[in-house]
Amino acid sequence: MPTINQTVSTLRFFFKVTLRRHDIVEHTHIIHEPRKLPVVLSVEEVARLLDAAPGLKYKAALSVAYGAGLRAAEVISLKVSDIDSKRMIIRVEQGKGGKDRNVMLSPKLLDLLRT
Repeated sequence: MPTINQTVSTLRFFFKVTLRRHDIVEHTHIIHEPRKLPVVLSVEEVARLLDAAPGLKYKAALSVAYGAGLRAAEVISLKVSDIDSKRMIIRVEQGKGGKDRNVMLSPKLLDLLRT
């Protein structure tokens, strides 16, 4: 849907601004996609997922991704200096959209990362 809407917006601009054909623009419509709730795993499913990790490194990476809500690219680019154990936050630098943000760090996750 985003590709179609981008094309529609491009055509609207072309007809309205470049060609000054406002009559054609009236017949173009953007497609609205319904918002759906994300699938949330149960506690048992999360435990099985983490137990299936082949090693401690993978378990820590999956725990950070799921527990702190980080994307895969954000987990990969994390450094030890990004973890603030005094304030219990993880600093995510240059995340999606090139934005920095802070996310909460749970005590269990901190223990796992220290291990």
